[in-house]
Amino acid sequence: MWTRQHKQRNTGRLIVPAVSALFLAYFGFHAYHGEFGIYSNYQFESRAAELRQRLETVRSQRLQLEHRVQLLHDGTLEKDMLDEQARRALNLSQSDEITIMLPAHADR
Repeated sequence: MWTRQHKQRNTGRLIVPAVSALFLAYFGFHAYHGEFGIYSNYQFESRAAELRQRLETVRSQRLQLEHRVQLLHDGTLEKDMLDEQARRALNLSQSDEITIMLPAHADR
């Protein structure tokens, strides 16, 4: 009668911890670098801060424009504002006036 004796291998004991370590590494990587991970959260926060700053800039420009439009309303029509807008639209000035040319992107 033949008997086989098997030598105990240690590799079977390492399979479960190795697979667990791989799963942990995979999910850990995606928890940090994934679409909704920690690093993406930092990027979202910095983008939100940048957009808040831009919003404040746009709001201040809007308030300035609203003020200028308010000066042109019927009840509060200021002749200086009307004269300034007409001269700008027609590109005219008097001979005794000094004209200061501003860049095109400057506030009007």
